[in-house]
This record gives sequence, structure tokens and C-alpha cells, in this order.
Amino acid sequence: MTRPAAADGDDRLLRLSLVAVWLFTAVASTVELDGQSRRVLADAGITSPPWLVQALIVGGAAADLAVGLALWLRPGRTVYLAAFALMLAMTLVATALQPGLWLHPLGPLLKNLPIAALLWHLYRRATP
Repeated sequence: MTRPAAADGDDRLLRLSLVAVWLFTAVASTVELDGQSRRVLADAGITSPPWLVQALIVGGAAADLAVGLALWLRPGRTVYLAAFALMLAMTLVATALQPGLWLHPLGPLLKNLPIAALLWHLYRRATP
């Protein structure tokens, strides 16, 4: 059974919205390397050694970039699972380091719930 073209278009829009989230997060983390990115880690008590702080930020940005590009260029079940795994790992680490982020009014962790739902939807609709 084939899906209607409108459903494929909707799935494409959902996928591209996730691409935007991951790519923008990678760029924002890098642009804010010495600003907000460092403060997030400092608030969690991670301030030294400086090379470790930078490696954590750049490593996270690189992971976000890789997932964003994979979602854009190679969408499929494997990529959706990889994106889910990265999102889950980062959510668990952030929760362990700063559980108060769950109560932040802009929802830096809470946003991961609809992201997980979108990834699940796309995973189920992708051809095996």
C-alpha cells in the first residue's frame, strides 16, 4: 500500500524541522563556545581543564552536526534511531548534571519529548 503524496510531504516537513534543530544547535554551540556553551558546563560544575570543556562543547556540536546532516541527506530508520540515541544520551547527561533544566521556562530538555515523538513517527513510516 502506498502512502498519499501529502503524507510524504508532511513527513518531509517534520524531518526538515528536525534537521533545522540539529544544525542550528551545532552552529549555536560553536558560535557561543566561549559564552553560553561554557556557562552551561560551568553551571554543572565543569570548568577545568579548559581543553576538556572545549572538547565537550565541540564534540557535542560535531555530534549535532553529524545527526543534522544525516537526517537531511540520508534519512531512514538507522538515522532516526541514531538521532534518538543521541538525543536520549544528551538528555540523560543534562538531567544528571542539571536536573533543574526540566523546569526552565524555555524547555531546553522538555523539547526532547516532541523530538522523540517525531523521530518515532518518522521511524515507523520509513521503509525498512
